[in-house]
Amino acid sequence: MEKLERSLLEPVGEVNFRSSKWSWDSVLKKFQLKVESFFLIKGYLLLIVGFLLGRALILSTLAPFSLPFFAAVFLIKRDRSPLALVGLVAGAATVSLKNAAFTFLVSILFLVIYRVSEKWIRNELRMIPFFVAIILGLGKLAEAFIISRQLTLYDAMMVGVQASLSFILTLIFLQSIPLLILNKRRQLLKTEEIVCLIIMLASIMTGTIGWKIYDLSLEHIMSRYLVLVFSFIAGATVGSTVGVVTGLIFSLASVSSFYHMSLLAFSGVLGGLLKEGKKIGVAIGLFIATLLIGMYGQEGGSGSLTITLMESAAAIVLFLLTPQLFTSKLAKYIPGTPEYTTEQQKYMRKMRDVTAQRVAQFSSVFHALSNSFSQMETKPNDREDEREMDYFMSHVTEKTCNTCFKKEQCWAKNFNTTYGYLEEIIHEMDQNDGVVSPKLSREWEKHCTRSKRVYEAVGQELTFYQANQKLKKQVQESRKLVADQLLGVSEVMDNFAKEIQRERENHHKQEEQILESIQAFGVQVEHVEIYSLESGNVDIEMSVPFCNGHGECEKLIAPMLSDILGEQIIVTSEECAAYPNGFCHVVFQSSKAYTVETGMAHAAMDGGFVSGDSYSTMELGLGKFAIAISDGMGNGERAHYESKETLQLLQKILQSGIDEKVAIKSVNSILSLRTTDEIFATLDLAMIDLQNASAKFLKIGSTPSFIKRGNKVIKIQASNLPIGILEEFEVDVVSEQLKAGDLLIMMSDGIFEGPKHVENYDLWMKRKIQELQTQDPQEISDLILEEVIRSRDNLIGDDMTIAVAKIKHNTPKWASIPVTKMKKRA
Repeated sequence: MEKLERSLLEPVGEVNFRSSKWSWDSVLKKFQLKVESFFLIKGYLLLIVGFLLGRALILSTLAPFSLPFFAAVFLIKRDRSPLALVGLVAGAATVSLKNAAFTFLVSILFLVIYRVSEKWIRNELRMIPFFVAIILGLGKLAEAFIISRQLTLYDAMMVGVQASLSFILTLIFLQSIPLLILNKRRQLLKTEEIVCLIIMLASIMTGTIGWKIYDLSLEHIMSRYLVLVFSFIAGATVGSTVGVVTGLIFSLASVSSFYHMSLLAFSGVLGGLLKEGKKIGVAIGLFIATLLIGMYGQEGGSGSLTITLMESAAAIVLFLLTPQLFTSKLAKYIPGTPEYTTEQQKYMRKMRDVTAQRVAQFSSVFHALSNSFSQMETKPNDREDEREMDYFMSHVTEKTCNTCFKKEQCWAKNFNTTYGYLEEIIHEMDQNDGVVSPKLSREWEKHCTRSKRVYEAVGQELTFYQANQKLKKQVQESRKLVADQLLGVSEVMDNFAKEIQRERENHHKQEEQILESIQAFGVQVEHVEIYSLESGNVDIEMSVPFCNGHGECEKLIAPMLSDILGEQIIVTSEECAAYPNGFCHVVFQSSKAYTVETGMAHAAMDGGFVSGDSYSTMELGLGKFAIAISDGMGNGERAHYESKETLQLLQKILQSGIDEKVAIKSVNSILSLRTTDEIFATLDLAMIDLQNASAKFLKIGSTPSFIKRGNKVIKIQASNLPIGILEEFEVDVVSEQLKAGDLLIMMSDGIFEGPKHVENYDLWMKRKIQELQTQDPQEISDLILEEVIRSRDNLIGDDMTIAVAKIKHNTPKWASIPVTKMKKRA
């Protein structure tokens, strides 16, 4: 019973009394869906639009709207064209029965001509405007002839005007009707489509001319409402355009409405300028325009001004009652609005995510390939060794024992003894270069009558076996190298995908704070745009008034930014204005904590022009600096080509973002596999992180490097064979923390082993480095090179290259200037 009560009572506590079954959101959504279904899907909106366009006239006599509208609807949505025709005929009937009959006849004539010419028309969109213009021109010509029984110059001019207007209106309706009847449009509007939409809306409102509510003209109310909506959504530019176009069309329909063009254009400008005040600001703009134009541009006294103000008030009431959902939805399609920008960003974000996803998929493919190659590197087990030994013995016995008369005795009766002897012979010949120990030889000669032939067969098979084992090892090494390279490519692509997905943050608040802080200090800045505030990767652009070459950006603004952001900021790019009233565009970025000053010295063998040594300094991404020396095998052009090719390959691979070890292995595999010639090259690589001065040394067959720190000399050494000798090797990385003031000295073997009559090169080089009195890298490299050449009686016995780098704190020329601090990266 208690369980039953609990089960009945527990759900009562979960009842949400706040949620209503009839929520306003659901009711509005259902109402919106019903309205869209009635007007858009069923097409009754075309009936209303057709009715208004059927009433619209130009210069009180021309009716160029009906047939272009019907033709456009017939071409775009043929099943709803009867509704459009009914609306057009009904609207024309409110003007006169003659207009209704004319509208109906030209529509039927259009259908007949279209059906007849449908077979040979290739491009309907091109031919429809010509059909409409010809039909309406002939219709107007026939109407004038029937009424007056003669044709005058005025009639010819009217025919030309109506044909021209109908041609243009057909093109406009073909562009704008899809905007009204397609409720699931995803594409954003072009400028031409917006203008066409405005012209169509103004043409539709022309059909309301003559309608009044309590002496208030409905066309004035609706036109001002249209200007209010577009001014509020898109600002002064689009608002004034809507006002001019609408007023022009109204003035063509009725000459008495000509002054309204000024009122609508002026209200569009003022409303757009006051749009920061939301709907109230736009409404105030319309009231001001109405007062000014009404007082100075309108005749008829205070009564007419009162009516104009009441019409503007009615338009404002409609505008204030317009839901935010409608204006926001319309703003998404108009260029220049925040909603339009948001839609564009959504599209770009989607494209960015798709691109990043594809790159990530490629990264996973390369990672899977790397894993598949890595899994192939399985160590041979005991069964495989036994199987290989069985194959080996079968090949030996096939050549020796198959034709021997003692085969049955050796392999049937004494199988284990024969197998054991033969196995020992194979192992000893494999390990001792084909030689068998005397003891085993005597025992085998007693056991076998064809011992010499067995030795020869084992020797031949060993040659094939060793070659096969070497080939297997090379294949395994190549697989491992390919796996490492694929893994490196996968990591680079994965990092690239993450970089693509990293969205740039908006820093409007920080931009305003920086602008206020700098201007409060007395420095005039026009515009600030922040691209990144990441520590160590700050990127800011500014527009500064003409500085006349006095260096305000470097001397004042950069130090103030350094104090505001809490890290050292420097000017990396500056584009000065070409004239005194212009603006300078400046880029500010984070400066690195350390800088490297280098000095190089080299000499070719015997004073030649081509050296087998090559050197390079590289600026890599993420604040890394690399120094590399490569020594090709021998001297001359071939050695120079080898060392230069090594450094070029290394630089390109490192700049792609691949790890240093994988980069060196890739260079090694390329140099060793691209030709059958022996191409050897040493590599001495030092990579320095400019943010914390940590260094990695990778030495491939190269001589030691030295670090001078005060009076102390530190030796950096690693043992690796030159590049190209082995297809697979492990790269030893030596890490060292450098300090400001350290001198890094790297050299080729021509310098290190160059001094003559020296037994210990290390001690000699350390002593020479300790005796240095200068701290200039170029002077040090020149002095050491000169000292080595002097020790050899001024003879250059080998290619000589020395690189010296000095680590220094990056202290900009101008220190930071304290200003009112803002919250860092709030």
